Amino acid sequence: MKTANKIAIARALHYLVRSGRGVVGRPDIGKFSRRGVVYELDLSQGIDFAIYLGGMFERSTAVALAKLTEPSSLVLDIGANIGAHTLTLAGLVGPSGRVMAFEPTDFAFRKLRRNLDLNPSLASWVEAFHCFLTANDGDSVPNAVYSSWPLAAETGLHAKHLGRQMQTEFAQARSLDSILNERADRKVQLVKLDVDGYECDVLRGATSMLRNARPIFVMELAPYVLEERGASLDQLLSYFIPNGYAFYDERSQKRLPSAAKELQKLVADGESMNVIARAAR
Repeated sequence: MKTANKIAIARALHYLVRSGRGVVGRPDIGKFSRRGVVYELDLSQGIDFAIYLGGMFERSTAVALAKLTEPSSLVLDIGANIGAHTLTLAGLVGPSGRVMAFEPTDFAFRKLRRNLDLNPSLASWVEAFHCFLTANDGDSVPNAVYSSWPLAAETGLHAKHLGRQMQTEFAQARSLDSILNERADRKVQLVKLDVDGYECDVLRGATSMLRNARPIFVMELAPYVLEERGASLDQLLSYFIPNGYAFYDERSQKRLPSAAKELQKLVADGESMNVIARAAR
């Protein structure tokens, strides 16, 4: 389903929920506990609202992460946004594990830090980085990145996925290999990667990790947003295939084509596909 269609459904549901909450004087913003995690949510935001509904935010990705994350491992959440998966990953790795969470926008990083503060036991296993991952430390950072999906019709939203760009004023440009060299105390076991077209930027700075650690990736493939960033599905695959990776459907676990031309046929314009990338051991 296209993201725009998902947002349309969420807008209709939000109208009903907001109306019901308004009757009893409850605002859109509040604290909510879901599956043992406390969040501060703004129900007028798409990601927040999906969390509020309980298990509705990227359900198949959450299931895949639960199956693939090893206790006591090092896991990366790249494109952490407000921490929807970050906090769950912290619970999966446990007190002997670590989660490194990366978010470039000031808007989402502030909300991520707030949700970590609301869960101090889980937060003690998480290190949050307000940075844009790219090829080299000190490279330029885009002025704004999509990280908000408002449930009210607004001007200036993305034509296809209806997201809003948010500022990155305080984000640093870092390479993932550089950060891992400084901060990692073990090999990366798993990476959740969802950066709305900036995947190739991230991977340009992660060649050492791909070559040596070869972690499992749980990621979103959206060719149309790759193209908007001047990249391509073929370029994205060039980081994986030479390192022995194969792609699998996130839900069915079915092996997917390794050629960009064949893989792109499976994803319509304006849509995305959630996949697992795993290297042969």
